[in-house]
Amino acid sequence: EIKRLHLIHQAFEKKISQRQAAELAGLSTRQMRRLMKRIQREGDRGILHRKRGQPSNRRLPERVKQKVLELYQQHYGDFGPTLASEKLRERHRLTVQAETLRLWLRQAQLPYPQRKARPHRQWRPRRSCFGTLVQMDGSHHDWLEGRGPKLVLMGSIDDATNTAAGRFYDHEGTVPALDSFRRWVERYGIPASVYLDKHTTYRSPQRPSLEEQLQGLKRSQSQFERAMSELGVEVIHAHSPAAKGRIERLFGTLQDRLVKEMRLARVASLAQANRFLEHYLPRYNQRFQVEPAQPADLHRRVPAQLDLDGVLCLKTQRRLNADSTVIHQ
Repeated sequence: EIKRLHLIHQAFEKKISQRQAAELAGLSTRQMRRLMKRIQREGDRGILHRKRGQPSNRRLPERVKQKVLELYQQHYGDFGPTLASEKLRERHRLTVQAETLRLWLRQAQLPYPQRKARPHRQWRPRRSCFGTLVQMDGSHHDWLEGRGPKLVLMGSIDDATNTAAGRFYDHEGTVPALDSFRRWVERYGIPASVYLDKHTTYRSPQRPSLEEQLQGLKRSQSQFERAMSELGVEVIHAHSPAAKGRIERLFGTLQDRLVKEMRLARVASLAQANRFLEHYLPRYNQRFQVEPAQPADLHRRVPAQLDLDGVLCLKTQRRLNADSTVIHQ
């Protein structure tokens, strides 16, 4: 307004034209003439906007604000403003923007979860094609908040598109990892590579046997690595959690959003959690998926002659004794 007032005085003094003043102020010549007439009548105070100090015409009614704050305290006390605004729209048909809700919570001095500042890291660029790299990991968390047993979420996320998949299990181990990978393969195909941490499920701590040394292996293979080698999938082990940031950020989001969604749905068992996940993840992917840099899909179809049951399983080598018996466990 001070800048506009200066331009108007310049126009009054004939140093610039009304058209030039309007262009510099970002106004139409018609609006500039209106302002000049108002200032001639009222003086410099005529530059002030007529709505200054008055409530906005787009302001929500006070009763809506009080209803929203009441519902937030009753049901969504540990929800962030963004998720709370989504639930208010879905469950109560109250449309409030997240930033509006955040402002109301501050004005009412109601505490709400706030994001912590994260250290800056050099992000690795995404792979260019869907199916080039799939990150996998297990997340130990109190997913049911004490309403049921302790669960582990075995999650997978495509590096190029953020396509996420997952399933709950009662522990993190080889069988859950193989089952989780199988579900990905049955839905999308065999990826070119998988990105894992150094958990013993994925990387064996044992020294290579003589037979493995003769095969040129520098260390013993885990059951998961053996299955990947049979499928022709490259296994890459991350040296730190930050290196596989996409799956870690996925777990961070789900530990906030998914936990609260399951609380609202009163999920209290492993079977219920997996049924809920089957409906939740498609909606999650629809919202958070991104377009890959290149449209090609590098997943391979499972060959017709390949028996997945004979690959994604536990295999143990044993010697046949002289009396034609085998000792196992």
